[in-house]
Amino acid sequence: MAGYLRLRQICLVAPALGPAEADITAVLGVPVCYRDPNVAAYGLENALWPMGPDILEVVAPTRDGTAAGRFIERSGGRGGYMVICDCDDSAAIEAHANAMGVRTANLIRHHGYRGAQLHPRDCRAAMLEFSTTEGGAPLDGPYHPAGEDWTKVVQVDALPRLVAAEIAGPDPAGLAAHWAAIFRVPLAEGPSIRLEHGRIDFIAGDAERLDGLRIAVADPAATRAVAAARGLVRDGTIMLSGVRVTLG
Repeated sequence: MAGYLRLRQICLVAPALGPAEADITAVLGVPVCYRDPNVAAYGLENALWPMGPDILEVVAPTRDGTAAGRFIERSGGRGGYMVICDCDDSAAIEAHANAMGVRTANLIRHHGYRGAQLHPRDCRAAMLEFSTTEGGAPLDGPYHPAGEDWTKVVQVDALPRLVAAEIAGPDPAGLAAHWAAIFRVPLAEGPSIRLEHGRIDFIAGDAERLDGLRIAVADPAATRAVAAARGLVRDGTIMLSGVRVTLG
């Protein structure tokens, strides 16, 4: 497959990993598939869950003064942290974004892997990351952020599955146009960025943030019941680590 760009991973942030991990594992009904030891260098710990061919990640600070910790303080714990896409050429997207004035916040390199994290102030709403894994064109192929054993875990057609990320802001059309320019893709009606795998929807909100996720599950009623029993349904909406979760 040549020339791919896909929504692949969402990263949320929590004050402490244990409670968030217990809630997500119970509500989504899937176990943690990987913990990345490399995030310790940033004063973080994390957990990753498989969602079909995609990943839901939660990071939590292990010390004071981390970017994730500052995000929690600044946002009051509301909103997601990162929208992560995989592609065939992260360097080209990074260069295009830089030319727009969107700075690179962090560049991650490992053997056969390159990830460019773009500055959240320039992206607005959330940090955007674009990554390329050698041999990762197939959805069931290698995906470095999920670890070396990912190909033993991934089930492309399995549920739960990440369907869409919802980005909120007072001017959703303007924010959508900004993100579409970074992605170098046309805007779809909604407004929405529709990739060959996954989509990003833009909705009205009081502040710019990664506000919600749409997740497909096998039994929405059972999932909602588990969330309600754990006290995670507020005003009729499931909340996981600061974001709304819509089932379907």
